[in-house]
Amino acid sequence: MISNLPKIIGLAFSSALHPSLFTLHSLPSINASLNALSALLILGGWYCIKHQRRVAHAFCMIAAFITSSIFLGCYLYYHFNLPGHHVAFTATGWPRVIYFFILFTHLPLALILVPLVIMTFMPALRQRFDQHKKIARWTLPIWLYVSVTGVLVYFMLYIWFPTTTKL
Repeated sequence: MISNLPKIIGLAFSSALHPSLFTLHSLPSINASLNALSALLILGGWYCIKHQRRVAHAFCMIAAFITSSIFLGCYLYYHFNLPGHHVAFTATGWPRVIYFFILFTHLPLALILVPLVIMTFMPALRQRFDQHKKIARWTLPIWLYVSVTGVLVYFMLYIWFPTTTKL
């Protein structure tokens, strides 16, 4: 499976970035796909390092970094170009409580994630694996949580409880 990862990532990126698919309306699903791919790559990187496959670990984590970076660019582009700059969650009852719980845990962790990932990558790039390992113990679960909850926010906002207004 790990040996097929470069092909899978290449296919995902070439499909997600095809010009006919890259519209403002398509960005939420592209963003969710990028988040899901990041989560899979993070899990793959964790699996690889637990099994002493350092090169595969590095590949997975660099690919997760690239995928997350592309997500961030697409996310910011979407929200800067979206009328009103946000999509309202209009469901009521328990879905609303769950949605806002997820969102209000996701957002602050997403904000600290960018510097945290950089602080994790820098020691690894300098081959200071003792420092890398110390901070990666915090970064990995936060990065995984942010990626997974990003997908959940997408499903709750656009699939399970979509708003009636369109772009």
